[in-house]
Amino acid sequence: MATATAPPRRPAPSSPTGEPGSGRGRSVARYAGLVLLALLIVGPLVFMLVTSFKTRAEATGSPPTWIPKDFTTQAYDAILGSGETPVFRWFMNSMIAAVGNAALVVATSALAAYPLARMEFRGKRIVFWAIISTLFIPPVILVIPNYLIVGELQWLDTLVAVIVPTAASAFGVFFLRQFFLTLPRELEEAALIDGANRFQTFWRVVLPLSRPALVTLGLLAFLTNYNDFLWPVYVLFSPENQTLPAGLSTLQSANAVRYDLLTASAVIASVPVLLIYVLAQRYIIEGVSRSGLKG
Repeated sequence: MATATAPPRRPAPSSPTGEPGSGRGRSVARYAGLVLLALLIVGPLVFMLVTSFKTRAEATGSPPTWIPKDFTTQAYDAILGSGETPVFRWFMNSMIAAVGNAALVVATSALAAYPLARMEFRGKRIVFWAIISTLFIPPVILVIPNYLIVGELQWLDTLVAVIVPTAASAFGVFFLRQFFLTLPRELEEAALIDGANRFQTFWRVVLPLSRPALVTLGLLAFLTNYNDFLWPVYVLFSPENQTLPAGLSTLQSANAVRYDLLTASAVIASVPVLLIYVLAQRYIIEGVSRSGLKG
């Protein structure tokens, strides 16, 4: 008489070291580390937001508090309604300067990167490495030459002085060239066979395919100009023409610092940056990943 036999039990999954469950332990440790890293990054931002709704006395009190005892918007009322600290005007100046500079950086970089990636001409490598070599020059060295040029062009105390001088970006040329090299040549050859010239191929074929890289470069240029402090301090003199970083420095004096006003202004300044990053995150990841596939 046959007897039923139980199916063999499968052994518990084990890690490469032979200890069951150690893989799960590593996953827990990994996620715990990511949570800790997120707290270290987000914590200061949350504290900045909380401090902006505190009174002046509580913002400088010790020990600091995470929850305001007296929730108030007096810091926002002071910076948005004061003629001495036109934060909203500074914010608009920064947005205009950053958008204008980003547009110029993308345009000049794309026009320079395409010939270096797709066209053959004498001295191509020399031109490319000459452009790349400028990345090793500290930007502070160019402050005085740029100031003299801007002064001769009578651009001082205007937003043009903040937009134009950094419109040519060596990093932008390098970044877009690397991305253009990853595009299939067959698409450009097909356009040339159909009768398109080089510029039409660049405009109608290459640029639409390069949207992730263009958005990424534009965002990087926007953030660089938006956060710039040193150059606007040198070339912008009138309070109404200041950009946000330079204008916020006037909220600090030699004897006191209005932390409630500073944090409220910082919250206003960070809103467009966070929104732009959230909206363009997909393009940033794709642009950065594809630009490094081929040297």
